[in-house]
Amino acid sequence: MLTVSVKWQKELFSNVEIDTTQSPYVFKCQLYDLTGVPPERQKIMVKGGLLKDDADWSKVGVKEGQKLMMMGTADEIVKAPEKGPLFAEDMPEEEQVVAVGHSAGLINLGNTCYMNSTVQCLHSVPELKSALIKYPPPVRSSAVDQSSHSLTVATRELFNDLDKNVKPVAPMRFLTALRSKYPQFAQLHNGIYMQQDAEECWTQLLFTLSLSLKSPSSSEDADTVKRLFGVDLVSRVHCAESGEESTETESVYSLKCHISQEVNHLHEGLRRGLKSELEKSSPSLGRSAIYTKDSRINDLPRYLTIQFVRFFWKRETNQKAKILRKVDYPLELDVYDLCSDDLRKRLEAPRRLLRDEEGKKLGLKTNEGSSSSTDNDVKMTDAEGSSNGSGNSSKSAPGEEDVPPEKEKHLTGIYDLVAVLTHKGRSADSGHYVAWVKQENGKWIQFDDDNPIPQREEDITRLSGGGDWHMAYICMYKARDVSM
Repeated sequence: MLTVSVKWQKELFSNVEIDTTQSPYVFKCQLYDLTGVPPERQKIMVKGGLLKDDADWSKVGVKEGQKLMMMGTADEIVKAPEKGPLFAEDMPEEEQVVAVGHSAGLINLGNTCYMNSTVQCLHSVPELKSALIKYPPPVRSSAVDQSSHSLTVATRELFNDLDKNVKPVAPMRFLTALRSKYPQFAQLHNGIYMQQDAEECWTQLLFTLSLSLKSPSSSEDADTVKRLFGVDLVSRVHCAESGEESTETESVYSLKCHISQEVNHLHEGLRRGLKSELEKSSPSLGRSAIYTKDSRINDLPRYLTIQFVRFFWKRETNQKAKILRKVDYPLELDVYDLCSDDLRKRLEAPRRLLRDEEGKKLGLKTNEGSSSSTDNDVKMTDAEGSSNGSGNSSKSAPGEEDVPPEKEKHLTGIYDLVAVLTHKGRSADSGHYVAWVKQENGKWIQFDDDNPIPQREEDITRLSGGGDWHMAYICMYKARDVSM
């Protein structure tokens, strides 16, 4: 038998006995009696990481009198209802929305799953909702054409309908505005509206919103879409034959994950997507030559969008074909090694602060006095629970609730997965699109048109391809930031 003390939140439990002949799960059950935290929610720090239910005590290294740190949320005490049971369907609709915990589904209006899945993913961005609520200004800017204005208003109203309804919403006005602005989405085949590419819908919608939300008369949100989704790239363009070299900059709304036989993971595909070859005129050679373009991220957005380049034009069949290869992607993405030297320097202090904050939550010692922050910086932490399971770990950092408003949020290069748009089928212009979206409560919902279905987090990363099942086509990650 060993006797230890256990610190949980502000409480310290002394003289807690550990029977080393029993599994750690039995010890967790003892702590459940003391704290009310179920064993599956307990995170107990020991040498080497977190205490596992089936660990061998002889290898864990716990010593007599040791002080252990435990984290976890206790079960709420259930009180007897003062009134009889209230069924969800008997609640007012606005209360039903809160009780359900997610927005409504969208009715398929005839091969519109590409549009529905795009809307559900973008609808999960609260900052975009806020910007749309402020649009249009009292006097609409003449810089925004009528079709862009109509699509922006339709987007705002559709987002609002999704938030206040429980039953599926018919996005008729939005679809009409989308087809008016972009006639490609109104293509017919044998009198039936054709399936379209969700990535094209996503790109066109963001392009329209970027124009509308940065109009001079709405200066408060002048760069809303760029701030939320824009990625600045700096590229070195080099010609080996002539020795010519130049630097180019550009802004994009997504990074591309290129897929080949050598690509098994998202990170590998992103690296390949940042390198390319192009043919252009060489002033010194007086003719065309091959140039290599090596790009790096020079500024990051609040939401990082990644497109898996799964479709290509097949000349034999004269249509888009699909690459079915499995490409794994993580719940937590670190893009530090894809950044320029300048951006890495800007990320160092926020990353060090984030590491210290998350270390404190896990009861680890921090290196506040260390002058080096680059060691193992690409893979900052593998400790379980560091993202707190909500995609908003920065909001739960100790004391951050009391941070004065003048402190700014700084990005760290660490991102948490919040939405996945999948495709099932062999062609971009056929098959079926579905959105998988993380809710504010940390739960995942699969939006299959008008049918929202709860999902487990572990099922989300299984949408990586390798067959005819739904596979990731677009992933959206939310930045993990810190206040400085």
